[in-house]
Amino acid sequence: MVTAAIYQALQVYGIAIVISLLVAVVIKVLVYLTARIEKAKPVDMPTGTVCPIGLGVPDEDVAALSAAIFAAMGPHRILHIAPSSHGWASGGRAAQHSSHTPGPAGRGPR
Repeated sequence: MVTAAIYQALQVYGIAIVISLLVAVVIKVLVYLTARIEKAKPVDMPTGTVCPIGLGVPDEDVAALSAAIFAAMGPHRILHIAPSSHGWASGGRAAQHSSHTPGPAGRGPR
């Protein structure tokens, strides 16, 4: 009875070891192949001037960019943009630091 359980446990461990080694080999091959592919690509270095900047951005470009941003972010609405005050941040930081202050020896935080 015990020998059968030991034999089965050794089989399971053996299978786990073989599968782990196979996965490690596959990962190593994938890393090697992707490194070779990235080395094989020539680096595109821009030469000459950068794209000329026109006086205005075409409406089609604004519409395309707006649609792409909407698709990525979803239906969000910006209500107000202004610099924020940092008073709430310092108050929250002080509250957090005081809540983690150790108490007297052996009693922990209060």
